[in-house]
Amino acid sequence: MGFSQILFSWTAIIPVIVLLYYFFRKKYIDQTVSSTLFWSEIMQETRVSPYLKQLQKNALLFLQLLALLLLVLALMNPYVKKSTIVGAQTIFIVDTSATMLAGKEQSTFDAHKKEMLSLVGQLNGRPVTLITTGNTPKAVLQQVTNTKDIEKAIQELEVTYETAQMNKALDVAQAFVGDIPTSIYVFTDALDKKHLPMEKDTVKWIVKGSAKDLKNVAITRFAATTDGQTTMALVQLQNDTDLEQRVTLLLQNAENNKVVSEDITLPPKEAVTKTFKDLPLEDTLMATIAVDDDYTVDNSQTVLLQTTTSKIVVDQSMHQLIQKGFQTINSSVKIIPSLQIADNQEATVVTNQTALLKKMDKPIVLFGRDDAEKIEAKGEVNTTSDALFAFSELKDIYVSTVYPGFDNYKTIASVGDHPFIQRSPKGDLVILADIADTDWPLHPSFPLFLWSAEQQLSESIGSLGIFTPNEQRAVALKQGDWSVYSQDDQFLSSITNGLLTAPMKPGIYTARSEDEEKRLIVQLQAQERVIQKGTSYTLGELKENGKEEIAKASLVPWLILLILLVLVTEWEVQRRRGFTN
Repeated sequence: MGFSQILFSWTAIIPVIVLLYYFFRKKYIDQTVSSTLFWSEIMQETRVSPYLKQLQKNALLFLQLLALLLLVLALMNPYVKKSTIVGAQTIFIVDTSATMLAGKEQSTFDAHKKEMLSLVGQLNGRPVTLITTGNTPKAVLQQVTNTKDIEKAIQELEVTYETAQMNKALDVAQAFVGDIPTSIYVFTDALDKKHLPMEKDTVKWIVKGSAKDLKNVAITRFAATTDGQTTMALVQLQNDTDLEQRVTLLLQNAENNKVVSEDITLPPKEAVTKTFKDLPLEDTLMATIAVDDDYTVDNSQTVLLQTTTSKIVVDQSMHQLIQKGFQTINSSVKIIPSLQIADNQEATVVTNQTALLKKMDKPIVLFGRDDAEKIEAKGEVNTTSDALFAFSELKDIYVSTVYPGFDNYKTIASVGDHPFIQRSPKGDLVILADIADTDWPLHPSFPLFLWSAEQQLSESIGSLGIFTPNEQRAVALKQGDWSVYSQDDQFLSSITNGLLTAPMKPGIYTARSEDEEKRLIVQLQAQERVIQKGTSYTLGELKENGKEEIAKASLVPWLILLILLVLVTEWEVQRRRGFTN
């Protein structure tokens, strides 16, 4: 604590003068009494409580002295010191992923917004850059100094449900740093220190994480299939807490009618998989769990089912493991000679004939290529957050050689620096390797991948498939004006040139034209169904003129409030004694 106006300390003489005046004032008056009968009783009461009597007698003096002392302190402008934002500029990186909605009394996201608003008062004119995370990080503010504009931008922030992809946001922030001393605040739930770029000594990192005691129970996987007569569903539940959890699992159809309801006990830190067979034939199923946890977004998930099974044909030249794999998941799969494959325009084709990518009307699955030479591949298999890998994580797979990738296709899995799995703008799936050059069939992910591929391609007949929040994807639609609507029939967006931008929130949506409509599902990515333990820390130091900048929080407003309270109390004492006295 300190005083910024110590010069006004001379005013302390004012309460001293009042006190001296009190010492020299007349302390008694002459008064004639008719009797001393009650004198001994009054003196006895005075001796029993002398301090209280003095306080009552001199209450106005003490209150006046207290008011004067507080006024002297206010004139000296006392303050307390506290650390504030350092550096010539400030950058806020805000995690807008779905897990930021976790929290107890309030979500982590709302808590971070309040903290950002409190930091605005410490900026002292510094420029602020505000960056939000996501597949494409956005600089909401760039070098803005106006306090009202900063506060407005913070208040308008909202969760986008996309995976954070913090590395991209950190790269964007680095572009604004340069050689300028900068404080970078990262508002997220959890961030490992090793992910922070520490090459520059002109940056101070302040990471604000979530609470460490959040508990979560999630639906990590939900799949359903039908043979045209009955439905089979699979649900996987994950208990991330240290205690046993009892949940109620509910399966509902599109009309919210109950299909299955079951109480399930989940052991701590374990996953439980439930399979339901011979369910009524439905085209939509929604799984929901009733549980008391701190993150509700991952407590429900929806799938679309096709009542008519898509026809699948496999090129006879394909490896036996591919043929048997597709026949296992779909008994109606046919093996067709290579020369007859092009005649099956209404079927989903599995082949290695590259020319069919342009000849076939429907998306195909291309295993390998017949128009290019293999090249050696080194490194681990890495995947993107694509819905195709929701059930098939390609871990520990060895790939010796791959084919060259297609330039205009999106790479969703890679081996080292080489593309491994691609998706065409039309929706074709391209696996750029021969099965014989990998050990993939030895892993459980291989049949799950075939099942996911078959589901996605068959869904494209009656629906547009599964999307991640805000995902942009080219979809095969007839010519015409198409728009996306919510379940409440609210218009959300238009589909332009076949490019669909998925809605932000998970759920079922409808793409509609004048004479046709197709449904689509928006689902959380797997990373958004797991809550990490919150982390908060500070790395790096910045110096302003050799010292860390200190903010001075004035105590004058509090002193003025106390002075007013004392004056009101003094007035009440005087009123009770009578103003004429």
